[in-house]
Amino acid sequence: MPTPTNLSARLLERIAEQFRALGEPSRLQLMQLLFAGERTVGELVAASGLSLANVSKHLGILHQVGWVTRRKAGLNVVYGLADERALGLCDLMCDRVRERAEAEVTATAPPARRRARG
Repeated sequence: MPTPTNLSARLLERIAEQFRALGEPSRLQLMQLLFAGERTVGELVAASGLSLANVSKHLGILHQVGWVTRRKAGLNVVYGLADERALGLCDLMCDRVRERAEAEVTATAPPARRRARG
């Protein structure tokens, strides 16, 4: 895969903005819930355990930077993923975190004991 080079300062700032939006555990939780499909704000509140105010705030941030879509459906507002590539990004990061955690466990595990011969 080609690596982007010579990115402008403005483009680097926009990329950082995207990562900052995903840099909050509650927003990642909401994104994870949306991986299964569209949900109303009420459904996201119930599934996440977050308050309505928190869910609304986090969804507003995710919508502002383009990670989620929103549409009116009667009295409800329904949210969904704006870009299916978010799944790939999350898979990539989850794999990386899992591999690092496994490496840390291996590195800190006590040496195996030898069986005493008797």
